[in-house]
Amino acid sequence: MTDKKIKVTLVRSKNGRLASHRACVAGLGIRKMHQSVEVIDTPENRGMINKVNYMLKVEEV
Repeated sequence: MTDKKIKVTLVRSKNGRLASHRACVAGLGIRKMHQSVEVIDTPENRGMINKVNYMLKVEEV
């Protein structure tokens, strides 16, 4: 069984953001600007991505 993955890249800074938004970025495993991570497409990850979508670039893998 292969899980669908999403490639997420941080394109806007975490500085000055709400703590909950910074926590969502950390929860996705992103530590710094322009870092890309691949996460499994689950409702939990989708929720975090939707909350901070203005800071991310999202691609289907």
